[in-house]
Amino acid sequence: MASGTGGSLGRAFGWLWTAYAVSTLGTWLAFEAFPIVAIRALHVGPIEVSLLAAAGPAVGAALALPLGPWVEFRRKRPVMVGMDLLRFVVLVSLPLAYVLGVLSFAQLLFAQVVVGAADITFNAASGACLKSLLPREDLLRASARFESTMWTSSVIGPPLGGAMIGMFGPVVTLLADALSYLLSALGISAMRTASPEPEHRSERATRGMSRGDLLAGWRFILGHRTLRPLFFNNLLVNGLIMASLPLLAVLMLGRLGFAPWQYALAFALPCLGGLLGSRLARPLVARYGRTPVLWTSGVLRVCWSLGLAFVGPGVAGLALVMVVEFGLITCSAVYNPVFATTRLEQTPTDRVARTLSAWSVGTKGSVALLTGLGGLLAAAIGPRAVIALAGVLMLATPLLLPRRAALRQAEAVEPVPTAA
Repeated sequence: MASGTGGSLGRAFGWLWTAYAVSTLGTWLAFEAFPIVAIRALHVGPIEVSLLAAAGPAVGAALALPLGPWVEFRRKRPVMVGMDLLRFVVLVSLPLAYVLGVLSFAQLLFAQVVVGAADITFNAASGACLKSLLPREDLLRASARFESTMWTSSVIGPPLGGAMIGMFGPVVTLLADALSYLLSALGISAMRTASPEPEHRSERATRGMSRGDLLAGWRFILGHRTLRPLFFNNLLVNGLIMASLPLLAVLMLGRLGFAPWQYALAFALPCLGGLLGSRLARPLVARYGRTPVLWTSGVLRVCWSLGLAFVGPGVAGLALVMVVEFGLITCSAVYNPVFATTRLEQTPTDRVARTLSAWSVGTKGSVALLTGLGGLLAAAIGPRAVIALAGVLMLATPLLLPRRAALRQAEAVEPVPTAA
């Protein structure tokens, strides 16, 4: 097992990280692929595109609800491989149907739902796998590496995916995304580590899941003095950020007259801040301690969004969006690996999958709800006013962060497994 002081995190983690890197790049290559295919290949209107964007992930999250407890009592690597292969099959069917001339909106929506549910299930299993794979002192290093990889892919993927669509057609990035999941499954299979038998597996396999199993993740989160405020803070911050993005697109691409390439550039370049922030997380924690870094970055990341309400036309407006997004992403990239490490450490091993599933379902539900409310409110008072309101509400979200004393106490205590 790897040392927490530096060096390699081990061969098994190397395969897990490689699988994550490949599938994440595939995901960013196919960024916005579903609406692009819907518009360019199926020629659907805005109602269908909105349905694809909102209903697909929401239904996928609902389907993933019972899968968290199911994952908890099964070996994690086979579940991860299975979810990768499921996403591969579903996604590769779309280019095949397109070539045969039988691709439909219903198939596109079905694929969005299945991929959404598989994403949540895979992430729950991979979180549990990571906690069992590495010692506590290496979790921050691993989380920072995942965060850095995600932001690297976000810089490279969308421009490359756009070029691929321009040269080869609208479904090519979906094929690339499908193949990335196949490669991810091969990488996870190559880990070849002993997958521990989950506790109480035989008992649950005999009597099946109960209603309490389905709610166990939320019960644990809401009953935990550190995770509960982090959960509600996460719901509100993520929901407000995501609710503002479509309204900002309407404002920039409509009234302000920015070209699509300018809009894409305004969000692509600031992703470099994600690389910077994820690289800074570990040195900052080493120097100042985890609690000050978590709390300070959690406050700083919400101080930027209000600036988007003042975006204007021309170069100055474009520069303002880039500065705001760079600051937001950099602070978030410092916060995210420290937060992810804290969440893993504070969750007993026998509850990780259920807790992460509940967390993901709650986050997706919050994003869907706040995005819908933002759209309705924008119809009444305009997108700029709603962006400003979201920015003001963001400034209040640090009140939901755990108290520093509670964070310090949690950091010093390793949770013990609980009865499932």
